[in-house]
Amino acid sequence: MRENRVKRALQAGERSLGTMVFEFPSTGIARIAAEAGAEFAIFDMEHTGWSIETIRGLMATSRAADLVPMVRVPATEYTLIARPLDVGAMGLMVPMVESAEQARFIVDSAKYPPMGKRGAAFGVAHDDYSGGDIIEKMASANDEILLIAQIETGAGVENADAIAAVDGIDVLWIGHFDLTNSLGIPGQFSHPTYLEAVDRVLAACEAYGKTPGIMTGAVADGQAQLQQGFRAMAYSGDLWLYQLALRQGLDALRATPNA
Repeated sequence: MRENRVKRALQAGERSLGTMVFEFPSTGIARIAAEAGAEFAIFDMEHTGWSIETIRGLMATSRAADLVPMVRVPATEYTLIARPLDVGAMGLMVPMVESAEQARFIVDSAKYPPMGKRGAAFGVAHDDYSGGDIIEKMASANDEILLIAQIETGAGVENADAIAAVDGIDVLWIGHFDLTNSLGIPGQFSHPTYLEAVDRVLAACEAYGKTPGIMTGAVADGQAQLQQGFRAMAYSGDLWLYQLALRQGLDALRATPNA
């Protein structure tokens, strides 16, 4: 497995900044993101309806870019976890993680023995179709794959310490919209109940040496979250960034006086 520079940085206590991709499954999207400075891109399967064939193409083109390609899977199921890894994902984000048992299942599904129970196939996409010692390959894959557990329900917050304690989980990532929905305060990100939940997840990460992660839609919000202690951050997503830039440009042109 190639080195996962994002995982290495996070393990060293540094930050890593990237973005998410929901709408544009083009051959150039990862290279565009990398050229803009993204260190990782998370390709979403939870809300897009993208198939594994789409993800396979995205991973093939993304691995040629100078970033770490990852996939958000739609649910905690073995095939949904293992298949994106087999086609080349270097990390996974799993939504709605609510217990240590679920976190251990994620690790079991994503890691080769002796750490987990992932099915073995070599000389395929995930190891760049190369030969070599399979024992070394399994050990390398286990070391390099980045696993992100999304905390986005009240139950996930209650069990944040137990989830963070699971060996193999690297990042606890707050799903902020779903978390406020679960807490009965949709979209109220300044509500004391939400802020307390965030503090509990940050404390769990600190206690167990895990990285706190979040997605931000605005630079000012992201700056505040970095100051708060978040170290893995996705800045917005392809469709919203395109729409925002297009709207700003068109609004400026419409405001220009006629000759």
